[in-house]
Amino acid sequence: MKTRITEMVGTKYPIVLSGMSWISTPKMVAAVSNAGGLGILATGPLSSAQTREAIREVRKLTDKPFGANATLMFPGAAENAKVLLQEKVPVINFALGKGDWIVNEAHKYGGKVFATVVNVRHAKRAQDYGSDAVIATGQEAAAHGEDVTSLVLVPHLAENLQIPVIAAGGFADGRGLAAALALGAEGIALGTRLMVTKESPLHDNYKKMTLEKEVYDTLFSKRFDGILCRVMKTDAAKRAIKRGLNLPAAFFNSQEIAKRVNIPYFKLFLGVLASGWANAKQLAFMANAFKAFNLATEDGDIKTGVLPVGQVQGLIHDEPTVAELFERMVAEAQKAQAKINAALS
Repeated sequence: MKTRITEMVGTKYPIVLSGMSWISTPKMVAAVSNAGGLGILATGPLSSAQTREAIREVRKLTDKPFGANATLMFPGAAENAKVLLQEKVPVINFALGKGDWIVNEAHKYGGKVFATVVNVRHAKRAQDYGSDAVIATGQEAAAHGEDVTSLVLVPHLAENLQIPVIAAGGFADGRGLAAALALGAEGIALGTRLMVTKESPLHDNYKKMTLEKEVYDTLFSKRFDGILCRVMKTDAAKRAIKRGLNLPAAFFNSQEIAKRVNIPYFKLFLGVLASGWANAKQLAFMANAFKAFNLATEDGDIKTGVLPVGQVQGLIHDEPTVAELFERMVAEAQKAQAKINAALS
């Protein structure tokens, strides 16, 4: 396959692994890159030292193009982004913050930068300061989409930008890949679909649950992590959303985060307080969500864990290897193209 994205980053397929905490690990990144896609390492749960180690592990596992992400709202994210730049990671994907400084530094060594966006305003801003592409997150996606679905968001961005659009949210097979290209995207990002592959480190409890769930079995709310977030519909998720912000829990969970990312808790606490109540409240939500995500992905805890998933969970019926999935998707996309050509002839 050939699109502006495959040409830009040197991959066989225009398929990107979403940077999912505790799932987009070095081995998973390498599996995607070795299969012809672009693996994106998730750095959210990592300290700067762990991030550097993870990048070097990816490079031992693959000689193919790969990337890494930085969710700039998270504590320690700026430090992790600096490590990505120092290590000259080929593709850096940033989200939830302004990444102009990342763009400037990455371009010095020939790196590419993808900005994750949910609307045209953010997309144009990312383009203006030099981002090489945007990942457009539709409402169907796991975690942080907004109000507009991929069917509308992707063509809207494609007609308003000069840089390539990568579609995220609602894509799990070759039909979706063909549809995204038809809408004007130059590639797709997969999260939920790639969580249920042989190489994925997602706990088997949640792989099994994903295979059992339907497209209707998600919840979309601001009451889980403070911004619109889509998660699997479970009793634990229902309770978390009903409860809303639990400040005592956030106090203890934020201490765990500080320890994970190697930031003195006093420094983190003062920084959060100084950022204002709105931001402090948001980070408190995030601290609790961070804990719930970890319990689901690593521990398989179905009583208190919560898993971000997209509506495409209902389109997932098996657990192939990443390579098998990509080959099948390309064949499905070609079949879809042939069906459209026949209908239009």
